[in-house]
Amino acid sequence: MKITKVHLYEIVKAMGLVFGDIGTSPIYTLVIVFTLTKPSHDNLFGILSLVFWTLIILVTIEYAWLAMSLSIKGEGGVIVLKEVLSGFVKKGKKSVIVAYLGYFGISLLMGDGVITPAISILSAVEGLPLIHGFEWISGNIVILITMAITVILFAFQYKGTDKVASSFGPIMLVWFFALFISGLLSILKMPSILLAVSPHYAINFLVHNGVAGILVLSEVILCATGGEALYADMGHLGALPIRRAWGFVFVALVFNYFGQGAFVLSHQSTNLILFEMVKSQAEILYIPFIILTILATIIASQAMISAVFSLVYQGITTRTFPLMKIKYTSTHLKSQIYIGAVNWGLLVAVLFMIILFKASSNLAAAYGLAVTITMTISSIFMIWIFRHKKSFVKMSLAIVVLSVDLLFLISLTSKLQHGGYWSLIIAAIPFVVTLIWITGQKRIYRSFRSLPLDTFKIAYEQIYNRGHNIDGTAIFFSRTNYDIPPYVAHCIISSNIVYDKNVLVSITRTDSPYGIKSEYVEDLAIGLHGLSISLGYMEIVDLSSIIKKHNINEKVMFYGVEDIVTSNFLLKLYSFFKKLTPNFVQFYKLPYQKIHGVVTRIEI
Repeated sequence: MKITKVHLYEIVKAMGLVFGDIGTSPIYTLVIVFTLTKPSHDNLFGILSLVFWTLIILVTIEYAWLAMSLSIKGEGGVIVLKEVLSGFVKKGKKSVIVAYLGYFGISLLMGDGVITPAISILSAVEGLPLIHGFEWISGNIVILITMAITVILFAFQYKGTDKVASSFGPIMLVWFFALFISGLLSILKMPSILLAVSPHYAINFLVHNGVAGILVLSEVILCATGGEALYADMGHLGALPIRRAWGFVFVALVFNYFGQGAFVLSHQSTNLILFEMVKSQAEILYIPFIILTILATIIASQAMISAVFSLVYQGITTRTFPLMKIKYTSTHLKSQIYIGAVNWGLLVAVLFMIILFKASSNLAAAYGLAVTITMTISSIFMIWIFRHKKSFVKMSLAIVVLSVDLLFLISLTSKLQHGGYWSLIIAAIPFVVTLIWITGQKRIYRSFRSLPLDTFKIAYEQIYNRGHNIDGTAIFFSRTNYDIPPYVAHCIISSNIVYDKNVLVSITRTDSPYGIKSEYVEDLAIGLHGLSISLGYMEIVDLSSIIKKHNINEKVMFYGVEDIVTSNFLLKLYSFFKKLTPNFVQFYKLPYQKIHGVVTRIEI
């Protein structure tokens, strides 16, 4: 297929939105690998071969081929795999396993959102002391500069990236071009390094190094971190531009890694390999290259922050995460949102990781574990889905991928004692919050004692027919139009608050990422009508405009507020979260002057 200007624009855009994380991995991957093994000829060829085949199996096959063949209306990610699989496994213990594996995978990606900015920006700033005249910059100053850049990055999140996002693609295009050229110049001095693409070098390395060779895999995986973004960001750009962009990115990464390998063999230097290599090739361009590196790592961090915002929003709309105040930072890009609580929480966590680990080589001890577990969960889901679809060729490929994922996962257990547990601790926070929220929601729902519409109508019509109704239209928010929540019964039946026109408005989130449907039902009873609104879990909507579309001019809006009384510790935490987080009105930005919250006391 011919690549048009439009396709080229989408490819460049993908480089800025999708490939920041994996694209900045060459800064630190080989440096960290060679802290575990000597850079002998055989070892270096084996490691380069491992890097090449890791990119082929865990990025190209797992995500670009297999995962991207599975989507819901073009959307991808762990949560989509969970939803696709849930369509086949709807009930029983298997559905519970699928759900909780999905929640764990999402939580791990959020944990990755803490480590990515820390290791990326820190590794870029570590190149500053190589600038002539800046040798005085110590490790502590590197940490302070990294923290300053990080604070500025997070401080500007509330403004959104809409205005500068258009520059991300071109900057990353220049970055990948720089990686390719610097790698090519080094390879030209030692073309034989390209022989390392042969898988037998990787196999020989693992066979001859035994346990030590397996441990090296725990650092080799760093070359593939960010690979899951190919699938997770598919909904923003589509599969085709991402796959085409990956072709360019893959070549640039491979050439750079192999160029670094040639540089190590000829110079016997494993300290800041990429920076040393570029400096030796063109010292006059080293300062522009450092600036470009810092910009690339900021873009990589920005992409991860935006991804975490998106994950949290999905959790909110699917009722698996507490409500949070959302700011929409763009009038035309739905993906442009800002969640203050998440932003400042991430900033504190990132700064903590920078202070705790102090150097990118130390941070690498915590990096990779969360990503690899997520990859493993994705592989399990894909095998399960392809089996149900009877796509046995793809299922066989997914089994091979899972075997490789598990091999990497085994090697990564060695990282636990060196700080790897921090990635699990970070991921545990959103995971525990999810479990508490889901448990609380289920218990509250069971305790609601909603009235069936038919039962409610008997008392409602008696009150309505008395003729003492209030002029105007009242809206009551409910889960469905046929189950009346306790607060509605309390308002109308107990308090005799009946308007001439009463509308039950229900909002449900579907399993699909996008789509908005609304249906108005007249005469559920005398003066009682219903409006059912169905939204995709990624949809950001103006609820008031949907209501107005159906010619509903409300005078007042009622919604339920639960006052939870419980001795159960988990439910106390759930109640605490509810008090901390915004309510339904704040989330959907409903007009405050019309809103009335009705408190219902619930004893559990």
